[in-house]
Amino acid sequence: MEIQKPVHEVRLGRIKAAIWANESERGTRYNVTVSRIYKDGDEWKSSESFGRDDIPLVIKALDRAHDFMLDAGKNEG
Repeated sequence: MEIQKPVHEVRLGRIKAAIWANESERGTRYNVTVSRIYKDGDEWKSSESFGRDDIPLVIKALDRAHDFMLDAGKNEG
């Protein structure tokens, strides 16, 4: 089984917005997931919990993800 990968990622420091493409009868639909990456010892982990100082980066990452999705939609039709 092939693991699905995001079609695009926005990285701002520890914040990552991953954009996923899902094919439907009406064309490609895009979704976004947001996570914060951190290192626990030698292992990289991710969390969907954000602190006060993460919020501005989450907003910027989502804005850039939104721009990507708008552009991708224009290129399809």
